[in-house]
Amino acid sequence: MASSFDKYQKRKLISSYISVVISIALVLFLLGCLGLLVINSKKVADHFKEQVVMTIYLNDTAKEVEVNQLKKSLAMADYSKEATYVSKEEAAEMMKAETGEDFMDFVGYNPLKNSIDVYLKADFVTTEKLSEISESLSTKSFIEEIKYDNDLVELMNDNVKKISFWVLIISGLFTLIAVLLINSSIRLAVYSKRFIIKTMQMVGATKSFIRKPFVWKSVQLGIIGAIVALAGMAVVLYYLDQYFPELELLRNTVMIAGLFVGVFVLGVIITWISTFIATQRFLNLKTDQLYY
Repeated sequence: MASSFDKYQKRKLISSYISVVISIALVLFLLGCLGLLVINSKKVADHFKEQVVMTIYLNDTAKEVEVNQLKKSLAMADYSKEATYVSKEEAAEMMKAETGEDFMDFVGYNPLKNSIDVYLKADFVTTEKLSEISESLSTKSFIEEIKYDNDLVELMNDNVKKISFWVLIISGLFTLIAVLLINSSIRLAVYSKRFIIKTMQMVGATKSFIRKPFVWKSVQLGIIGAIVALAGMAVVLYYLDQYFPELELLRNTVMIAGLFVGVFVLGVIITWISTFIATQRFLNLKTDQLYY
């Protein structure tokens, strides 16, 4: 009978430990994924900004030397990520491929202009910066026109600011929720042993002596939960990098390593503090209060 009861208690204890580990792992995993989003939010925003194209249309009378000098200066410019020359013939072929018709059969000649498509670095994709660059290039006599989608740039920058603000707010709230959830799981685990705590205290054990095994066990569970969470984060990061290689998610290894260490340390610290507070609470209770 006693053996059967002991087995039951052991199974119940193991089940309690597993539930705590799962709770810690899930919360830390979600928190870590949110951390990955925060770390890479600027990189994602920059990726979309750098798709904005400034097109420089050239006069037909532009000399080859002038065009080559312009291409070299654009390639070396601080604001330029990439500059691609598109001849009027290439532009006609691209339009033909897009529309499925050869417009020159109707017009009789090629009305398009030679151009240079400039892909700007993310920091320069603002209305003010684009205006400054455009004014600077417009001084060259062989440049006929400079075009870019200013409305798209304004909309993109406004949305990036709004998204960044809400990501920070959600991150703060989620961190608080994570702490509360882990704390709740730990408190429930300690609550099931409240009579053991009080019995040890009644036979003369000191508070630190009683608290120590509970804290150490919870820290062990926190470490296991953190390792499970980190494994899940690594899998998510790997597949995101496979599907979106242009974002170069694994390039910033220092930030990612810092996030992984942060999640691991957070799991240990939260479990340690939660267990300390929970055991202290039951140590301070009177015997008759343990039943409520």
